[in-house]
Amino acid sequence: QVQLVESGGGLVQAGGSLRLSCAASGSIFSINVMNWYRQAPGKERELVAGIESGSSTNYADSVKGRFTISRDNAKNTVYLQMNSLKPEDTAVYYCKITGRRSPWSGPWYDYWGQGTQVTVSS
Repeated sequence: QVQLVESGGGLVQAGGSLRLSCAASGSIFSINVMNWYRQAPGKERELVAGIESGSSTNYADSVKGRFTISRDNAKNTVYLQMNSLKPEDTAVYYCKITGRRSPWSGPWYDYWGQGTQVTVSS
């Protein structure tokens, strides 16, 4: 069983910063891609940022230059540093981690966190 625990959300004023964390525990191996998504009320879930096992990253255009994704492989944890926050960043943020259930082989599985609310006031 794999569990993802997110933390770091909250209420912040425009221009402020937050740092999200997502830690995976349980039977997960060879973690590959780690992603952050967000979903605002009435909107579809969208990819915010991703980081591969080799540490290459990608970002949505709307957050480039403001958000930074990073990972700590020893802790099976992914972070999202969010700076210069805007009211339009308000959403529930979800992490998604892709990994295997056995150490050396087998199919890849996606695991989702429970979501953490980020609210940016103007």
